[in-house]
Amino acid sequence: MKYIFLLLLISVNQASQFRLPIKSKDISLTEIGNFGVERKARPGIPAHLHSGIDIKPPNNNYLTQEYIYPIAKGVVISKRTDGPFAQLIIEHELEGEILWTVYEHIAAIEVDLFEPVRKEAPIARFFLANELDNIGWQFNHFHFEILRKRPIELRPSHKNPERLFSSYSLSCHSPEDLNEHFYDPMVFLTDKVQF
Repeated sequence: MKYIFLLLLISVNQASQFRLPIKSKDISLTEIGNFGVERKARPGIPAHLHSGIDIKPPNNNYLTQEYIYPIAKGVVISKRTDGPFAQLIIEHELEGEILWTVYEHIAAIEVDLFEPVRKEAPIARFFLANELDNIGWQFNHFHFEILRKRPIELRPSHKNPERLFSSYSLSCHSPEDLNEHFYDPMVFLTDKVQF
């Protein structure tokens, strides 16, 4: 499924506090990448409702580096670096509101824990074809969430010493659970990004 955003002028977009997480005016999702889609149970993962969107690289380009950007300025509060499950959680304070964004299944993380980020600078990139050949093409996207509630605090582990928080991704079993913890990213971005 493809969502098309018309960008009138880059300067107008820069005036907004928010931006799209990729540089393209088109956001293309995986077949089961929509917010709220029912995900069936599989080994080690319970059935749940999809808490974000799964964004494919612009033009399905897996041969050159396609970068991922934060949707707004913020601070990295959690960093996970274990291969295909690599993840960043960023805290944002905007328009008098605190919210959190999650970027998962990402490669080449370019930011450190507690580092401030800005919407114009990339934080990571999509996996490339040769990397997907090694880890599996089920990671041909990055998973993006916008949380209404503070993420779940974790104790750092030896394997992931900078992973300080986790999302509620696997604990949403009803539309009420989902809407209590998450914004629908497509609705949020459509409402917040100036085109």
